[in-house]
Amino acid sequence: MLDRLLYEDKGVFLQSLHTVVTLAYLTVLFVLALLFSHPLYLSGMLIISILAVLAAQMVDKWEAYLKMGLGMAILIVGVNALVFRTGKTVLGLGWIRVSLEAICYGAAMAIRLLGIMTVFCLFNGLIRPDKLLRLFSRLAFKSALVVSLATRMFPLAARDLLKAREMLQMRGVDYAGGSWTERLKKYSWLLDILLLSSLEGAWQVAEAMEARAFGTGPRSCYHTELVRPRDFLCLAASLAALGLALYAKVKGYGDFNYYPQLDPLLTGGSAMTLLALIMTSLAWPILLSWGWQLCPYLRSKI
Repeated sequence: MLDRLLYEDKGVFLQSLHTVVTLAYLTVLFVLALLFSHPLYLSGMLIISILAVLAAQMVDKWEAYLKMGLGMAILIVGVNALVFRTGKTVLGLGWIRVSLEAICYGAAMAIRLLGIMTVFCLFNGLIRPDKLLRLFSRLAFKSALVVSLATRMFPLAARDLLKAREMLQMRGVDYAGGSWTERLKKYSWLLDILLLSSLEGAWQVAEAMEARAFGTGPRSCYHTELVRPRDFLCLAASLAALGLALYAKVKGYGDFNYYPQLDPLLTGGSAMTLLALIMTSLAWPILLSWGWQLCPYLRSKI
């Protein structure tokens, strides 16, 4: 399960986009999840994110995020319902005073959390770390290198820890047997192995950087990302969705008052029309992805 945190090239459409376009699309999804408070708008952003996960064939990666996110979402709803008691619609749950407004607000925040976690899952599965480093290295290559090494440190350490545990189990180490002090001692062996493997990995990275004369002169680039028609289409769709979202925010369509009493869920046709337009713009890369898989002619043209 820990290997799911690593980037895996599956050759899907969303991975073939230019890094700038993918970043723009994910940034729009992230900003919109924070911008809106209306439950229908938040649900729409979550639906688009889930469809992007399906189009990118990342369900196995998303399951790991979903298990953690659902637990946090249930906790948010429960704590918010028990702590905040300013709502007017009181539900009869015995001696516990729970308001409908507190439950709905907690549910909306849980949907927002799941949407943000799904965006981070897409970021982890769609953008190759090397391309991200190459993109930001034009501005601050040393800082970009530090960020790239830091982001890949945890997945690699988790994979090394899993391999070390399997190796010790093959040698007869039983982590479930013995007293808690004996089990603690066995797990300390894993930390020793992880420390040694991390130091060895850092030494190998330093040797590779020195062999390539890192930081001694102007950078050379042997690979250039191509800009294809698909990139212009997806970037235009992302910018259109952002523009429509800002317009909806200015008009107040994306806002929703939970306290002291819930606003009507459906306020008018204009709000729903804007939501449909935003979701259509965000779904455009997903539709292109499915058409790219099913139609060879479309694949050759974009």
